[in-house]
Amino acid sequence: MNPLSLPFLPLVRPEIDEATIAGVADVLRSGWITTGPQNQAFEAALSSFCGGRPVRTFNSGTATLEIGLRIAGVGPGDEVITTPATWVATSHVILEAGATPVFADIDPITRNIDLDLLEKAITPRTKALMPVFLAGAPVDMDRLYAIAKAHHLRVIEDAAQAFGATWHGKRIGAIGDLVSFSFHPNKNVTSIEGGALVLNNEDEAKLAQKYRLLGVTRSGHDGMDCDLQGGKFNLTDVAARVGLGQLPHLDRFTQQRRKLARAYFDGFEGGAAVKLGVGLPMRDFEHTNWHLFQITLPLERLSISRGDFMEQLKQRGIGSGVHYPPVHLFKLYRALGFKEGMFPHAERFGASTVTLPLFTQMTEEDVARVCRAVDEICTLFEIWQTCGRDVPSSDSPRRMARA
Repeated sequence: MNPLSLPFLPLVRPEIDEATIAGVADVLRSGWITTGPQNQAFEAALSSFCGGRPVRTFNSGTATLEIGLRIAGVGPGDEVITTPATWVATSHVILEAGATPVFADIDPITRNIDLDLLEKAITPRTKALMPVFLAGAPVDMDRLYAIAKAHHLRVIEDAAQAFGATWHGKRIGAIGDLVSFSFHPNKNVTSIEGGALVLNNEDEAKLAQKYRLLGVTRSGHDGMDCDLQGGKFNLTDVAARVGLGQLPHLDRFTQQRRKLARAYFDGFEGGAAVKLGVGLPMRDFEHTNWHLFQITLPLERLSISRGDFMEQLKQRGIGSGVHYPPVHLFKLYRALGFKEGMFPHAERFGASTVTLPLFTQMTEEDVARVCRAVDEICTLFEIWQTCGRDVPSSDSPRRMARA
């Protein structure tokens, strides 16, 4: 079959069953659609998932990070160490707290923050550590918490992509300090938009509730007070009902993602792309929930443009993404003094990474189709380069796709 005639394969597609859709309709008919009984049920289910730890929901995974920093006591004058290989939300919330983001480069194998460099970055001003579990792969949790304990630091885990991931058999969220999850539509479990913060005790949970709704507390019918400046971060019951409908499917979702990730490794094995230098992620089926499958392009070897490569995938009916350009090279962070060359591994990864489709409704044949396309595109770029001709840019994608 001509690959150009196949249906478009998107980067992500959430799977929401009919029972959940019907449940949302019931919530809409109930008349209570903002934070209420569905949210309480969602928090209880999440708490059970996280080993009984207190959990509070929010309207985004960004909000959970911000509130996690506040609960950890982070404020002006403090430093928080994180990775530049992340979405800007991670470092933005540090700025929002009035603190200073301090970046440590990534390990090029795991693509997560290099814990040796993290420890070297600790100063007397360091208040907290914020590791990111990129693509759903946890950092070495034993080493992370040994460092935190030795230096008396709080940890806010940016586990936005790691819901369903584990560390030596223990679920992320069931262990650790403050743990932040995201339920954005591209995550392994969604509530449309939303997030959850896993806390250590009921005092922290009550504080999270205050921060979630403008710092207001109520007692009785007319008792009301406000003793801190919170925000408007509550999750609606409509969103909570979607999340409740997703949770029973998590194990199946995770197994399917692992099956598809294995198919990617098998599909690329011995193929042209890997022979030409395309890099694959670390092969981890013990801890990772396989939120993303990211390859890296051999930019120097093939003089290949990532934009042209992604355009070639698009012309073959395949979506792709970039996760992530290095945070410290955005204009906002350059203005704070960051520049090229400071974190070379993150910069190389950020310039060369391409995220391939991975979602539960995909089949192994879909994966094979993507692998064939990647092999074909890399081969075409090599042929053009070997012939000494200019590599075609995205203004000629269809001609090249049919070559």
